[in-house]
Amino acid sequence: MLYREAGQFKASYIEDQQIFPIRQDKIGFIAILAFFSLVVPMIASEYWLQAILIPVLIFSLAAIGLNILTGYAGQLSLGSAAFMAVGAFGAYNFMLRIDGMPFIAALILGGLCAALVGIAFGLPSLRIKGFYLAVATLAAQFFIVWALVKFPWFSNNSTSGVISAQKVEILGFAFDTPVSKYLLTLAVVAVFALLAKNLVRTTTGRSWMAVRDMDVAAEVIGIRPMRAKLSAFAVSSFYCGVAGALYAYTYLGTVEPEGFSLDLSFRILFMIIIGGVASIMGSFLGAAFIVLLPIFLNVAMHALFAGTMPAGLASNLELIIFGGLIIFFLIVEPHGLARLWQIGKEKLRLWPFPH
Repeated sequence: MLYREAGQFKASYIEDQQIFPIRQDKIGFIAILAFFSLVVPMIASEYWLQAILIPVLIFSLAAIGLNILTGYAGQLSLGSAAFMAVGAFGAYNFMLRIDGMPFIAALILGGLCAALVGIAFGLPSLRIKGFYLAVATLAAQFFIVWALVKFPWFSNNSTSGVISAQKVEILGFAFDTPVSKYLLTLAVVAVFALLAKNLVRTTTGRSWMAVRDMDVAAEVIGIRPMRAKLSAFAVSSFYCGVAGALYAYTYLGTVEPEGFSLDLSFRILFMIIIGGVASIMGSFLGAAFIVLLPIFLNVAMHALFAGTMPAGLASNLELIIFGGLIIFFLIVEPHGLARLWQIGKEKLRLWPFPH
């Protein structure tokens, strides 16, 4: 009864195309954002903030970037972690080599560096597609990590390979506690998520989806596939670059190439598959699923087999169960968690009448 649009009339096309066409959606979004920004910092422990919530938010932003490229533009990529590394090292070098560089400006500039690299590695998409394009972006993963290790200028000639990230300060306020880092990450992710939600509804976003569905037909109706594909690579890499900078500064505390491995690229890909392809909400749900499920399995295994099972066997069993649950979920709902969320909302709108 609470989730009904009865009495809510749309008098124009603009009102009908709002991000939140139903008033309850807007109220729910504001309530969720207020809960995570006001209540969570007061009730969550430092472990939950630093080890769980911050990485969930950062991975959500990276998943949004990959979803723009793969979900909305239909270009498969396996180099998300490499573009995150470019953003992290870009922000690090801008803050290192330019005195007084604000952190937010370094964050944006690091994302722009990642966007330029993404355009360069997106050029093969003009000729190839599918698994061949995935291999091309996989080459970006190996090449970028190799370049960051091979050329010491990027790491300020550090011999150890582990570079401590600079302190984050904005307008004289230091973000050096788990609560402050969490609030900063939440603010950046919320702003960029709303921007992405608006962007995919614009002419640019519609051109991405047209190229994804049938590039030949899109070209016939006047859409330029080159511009659409390269813009998708640029925006996607920008988002991944910003996520990489946050990953280094608010989560790891270090800037190192080993933190952006191929395994991270696959994890981000799994996030959008499980959360839902071509869905901003699915990026958040998939990131939470990938981060929280292994923790839940670890706690459950210790509770059930405390002291009776070898540690190595327990960890391998957790991985087996984790993979099995992912396969089972994809069989049951191949469209991801976002589809389940959409079905639930549709049933609420019709309740108590049968669907």
